[in-house]
Amino acid sequence: MVSLPRLVIAAPASGHGKTTVATGLMAALSRAGHDVSGHKVGPDYIDPGYHALATGKPGRNLDPHLVGEQRLVPLLLHGAAGADLAIIEGVMGLYDGQIGGEGFASTAHVATVTRTPVVLVVDISHASRSIAALVQGMVAFDPSVRVVGVILNKAGSPRHAGEVVSALESTGLPVLGVLQRDDGIVAPSRHLGLVPAAERDDAAHALDRLAAQIAEKIDLDQLLALAHSAPDLDAEPWAAAHEVAAPTDVPRPVVAMAGGRAFTFRYAETEELLRAAGCDVVTFDPLADSALPEGTAGLYLGGGFPEVHAAGLSANAPLRGSLRAAVDAGMPTYAECAGLLYLCRSVDGLPMVGAVDAEAVMTPRLTLSYRTAIVPADQLTGAAGTRVTGHEFHRTGLVEPVTSDAAWLVDGAPHGFGSATLHASYLHTHWAGHPAMAQRFADAVHAYTPRPTTSQVEMKGRAERSQTSARSAGRTKSAGPEGWTFHGDQELAPGLIDFAVNIHDDVRPEWLEAALRESLDDVGAYPDAAPAQHAIAQRHGRRTDEVLPTAGAAEAFGLIARARPWRRPVVVHPQFTEPDVALAAAGHHPEHVVTAAADGFVLDPATVPDDADLVMIGNPTNPTSVLHPEQSLRRLVRPGRVVVVDEAFMDSVPDERHSLAAITDPGLLVVRSLTKLWSIPGVRAGYVLGSPQLLDELRRHQAPWSVSSAAIAAMTATATPEALAEAAKRTTRIGQHRRVLTDGLTELGIHHVPAAAPYVLAKVGSTAHDRLRSAGYAVRRADTFPGLDDTWVRIAVRRPDTTRKLLATLRIEGPWT
Repeated sequence: MVSLPRLVIAAPASGHGKTTVATGLMAALSRAGHDVSGHKVGPDYIDPGYHALATGKPGRNLDPHLVGEQRLVPLLLHGAAGADLAIIEGVMGLYDGQIGGEGFASTAHVATVTRTPVVLVVDISHASRSIAALVQGMVAFDPSVRVVGVILNKAGSPRHAGEVVSALESTGLPVLGVLQRDDGIVAPSRHLGLVPAAERDDAAHALDRLAAQIAEKIDLDQLLALAHSAPDLDAEPWAAAHEVAAPTDVPRPVVAMAGGRAFTFRYAETEELLRAAGCDVVTFDPLADSALPEGTAGLYLGGGFPEVHAAGLSANAPLRGSLRAAVDAGMPTYAECAGLLYLCRSVDGLPMVGAVDAEAVMTPRLTLSYRTAIVPADQLTGAAGTRVTGHEFHRTGLVEPVTSDAAWLVDGAPHGFGSATLHASYLHTHWAGHPAMAQRFADAVHAYTPRPTTSQVEMKGRAERSQTSARSAGRTKSAGPEGWTFHGDQELAPGLIDFAVNIHDDVRPEWLEAALRESLDDVGAYPDAAPAQHAIAQRHGRRTDEVLPTAGAAEAFGLIARARPWRRPVVVHPQFTEPDVALAAAGHHPEHVVTAAADGFVLDPATVPDDADLVMIGNPTNPTSVLHPEQSLRRLVRPGRVVVVDEAFMDSVPDERHSLAAITDPGLLVVRSLTKLWSIPGVRAGYVLGSPQLLDELRRHQAPWSVSSAAIAAMTATATPEALAEAAKRTTRIGQHRRVLTDGLTELGIHHVPAAAPYVLAKVGSTAHDRLRSAGYAVRRADTFPGLDDTWVRIAVRRPDTTRKLLATLRIEGPWT
């Protein structure tokens, strides 16, 4: 028997606020220190994205049509592994399920199978006492469904809410909370429903507001007590390794899985099954990446909104060419819905990959339905006659009907495109319900012999150039230690306008100023960093023993350098040189892997020596402002190696995308600094996130009381919901101000690296630094960074009026070569 406190959040119908309340509860409970897992009844992909944002765990689906009733409890236990509470968001109305199925696949069905108590969310905006009759009817309709409480949503006034609460006393159900009308916390809709969390730059900020409101207006203690009333479950958790098998003693081929904003629809178990079947899954972004991941032997193109991002997908001609060549070469390719559209010749007239001989267009009608499909002939995803359950969810259609080589037969009609190496259709399937599909696809990937495409040859050439650069400029201890201690503040002098120091130029918030002032009251006692440790753990959803406050990032680098007798420490450059200084001071000889300008200074993980036991890299990197993809950084992690990611500027990235702060791995350390975004370089406040074992190694070398009272106050203050909301605003302004700088540089014909941080690396010529200084501007010289020379400078993002003055000077002082 397995004990799992849990609740289903349901409603009388769609539109009552299930997603808002369920996601808000997940976020509020997570911020209160609970380890929460989020689940969604039905096939929907979008709501689980918000659940993942709220809990820090993958959102999971519970759908008996897709996976079978017998797998619901095992999948629930699998998704909730390690959690102390599960929140299950319902679908439609409580008793609404598959049409003609008498409630099959409804929220009530899933609640009954999983023996989970139900809390009803009811929109009371258009009624008062009648709400009690509605709720009483929901309770009485099926006595096997245990409704335990009610949350009232969209109350017009306290008096209105009081009338409803009074009427509900007759039902015997507790009212757990009342929410007022608040359009500011409603997720925006798109033609298929909500906008995916990955496409909302304000998603984290909106979630913070929602969590605070839920915590204030809903009785979380009473809700937790109801969750603990759920009975134990008699089942074993689902495990991917029990569903598929991996070949032994063979290399793990790469499955390239489409991600990014255009491809957000896929079930978490899909990747888990592929990994269990012996494949490495690497996510790529069809909007941003110019080539497939190196070593790709299989393609998984899931669902999403390619029609919304069609222009961006079409503009990425290099990747479209790589994909067309891969599919034509027989690389096993699975594409569903958005993936099908992407492989077509065009979407609404915009060129796509062209691997499927069809054109797609937007249609006025939404197709939304459960399906049962049959494999018509032996092909990539199954043997002839295999029966599969799935669902369709799209507002596009193919111009030409499918006539032959269909992927499925649906109601006797051909559907999609299928062959021994390609599957492309509108049907979404959940591979946890059909693990044989995952096994068959993985077997084909293992059997595939890659034939290098043009883009892969080019990638190999870039990797070789990068390795050559690393050997010549890095592994021979490039740029000289004499330049490692030079920093941007040394560029400053009276009368110079500061574009050299990467400190945000906005005023500090009053609440931060107050916290710093109040910290002076504590200077008569030795500092205790425990409050900061707790606040940071809450902010990142980590345990307190996974947080180590430090006197800025510099102290963290020193602790890491002294933690072990590193055999082969590697620093990825160009980047902040303080890790080199710390390693050298500890008696180590750091090697450099230098990323190449020709590759946009993007790291190829294959260029890092296999036997490196310490790898240090910035993300986003200073001074290049390059944001490395999360998957690239995770490829660096391996047994026997510690990977340190310096995220000093990550809080300036919208939604902190590609951050590893939430990733728990025994070989990963993430270093953070509060200096830049909050404009407090004199406070020296930072921290390290990692496993308790690794942090204990660092802590043994940390001087007592090294973190000051002011730093503790700053860490605590900047981890609150109010601070995160302010950080989101600052990040938005930084992006707007950076655009002024980059657009101006482009107009002047000055090459610059695409930037993700509050600074831009520009190639202005060997005389530019001194010429700008003579004109009254301090910019950061770049020749002290390994891999760069005096033709580059780093320019900090400043307010538009100040930036325009610099751009005017660049125009007058040019040309820049």
